[in-house]
Amino acid sequence: MPRAKRGFKARRRRKKVLKHARGFYGARSRIFGDAVEQVRRAWRESYIGRRRKKRDFRRLWIIRINAAARLHGMTYSKLMHRLKASDVALDRKILADLALRDPGGFKAVVDAVAG
Repeated sequence: MPRAKRGFKARRRRKKVLKHARGFYGARSRIFGDAVEQVRRAWRESYIGRRRKKRDFRRLWIIRINAAARLHGMTYSKLMHRLKASDVALDRKILADLALRDPGGFKAVVDAVAG
């Protein structure tokens, strides 16, 4: 029985790593060892970035809501407190979008909870 030397599996593994490393600079896209290291780093950064994106967008929405609320004489924290107290089911994403695209609609929401 001939000896099986895992040539196919090794080549398949290397090709997979180098495929993921396409577009990387220099040796990092061509040399297997460097590519493995860089692909692992890229995946780690992607993993971190997917979680960071959620934080960053929430911060952006809060900044936009606060800026729009202050134009109507109210702070962000007071607006959010009054929205909860009056059972208005608008989340930060929707409020920020409303403030950006439809200032009149946002003013109506602020006036509804202010009174």
